[in-house]
Amino acid sequence: QVQLVESGGGLVQPGGSLRLSCVASGSISSIYSMGWYRQAPGKQRELVADITSGGFTNYADSAKGRFTISTDNAKNTVYLQLDSLRPEDTAVYYCNADLILISGDYYPDYWGQGTQVTVSS
Repeated sequence: QVQLVESGGGLVQPGGSLRLSCVASGSISSIYSMGWYRQAPGKQRELVADITSGGFTNYADSAKGRFTISTDNAKNTVYLQLDSLRPEDTAVYYCNADLILISGDYYPDYWGQGTQVTVSS
């Protein structure tokens, strides 16, 4: 079994910061990429940022210059630093990973359970 467990969400004022973490655990052989998506009420889930095992990053336009994705490959952990937060960043943030299991099976789009980020004064 594999688990992606997010943490770090919460309530923050506009202009504030949060750091999200996602730990992948279980029978993992390697991780191709990890990323963060978000889903606001009444909206579709959208990519925020992702990062490959080689360190290549990709950001949504709304995240560029404010959010930073990083990994600790030794810990199978991906982080998302959220700075200069705005009310429109309010959403459930989901961790996503493309995995190779010890069995050799490829599991794309493995999802965590999500963590709520609320930006409000």
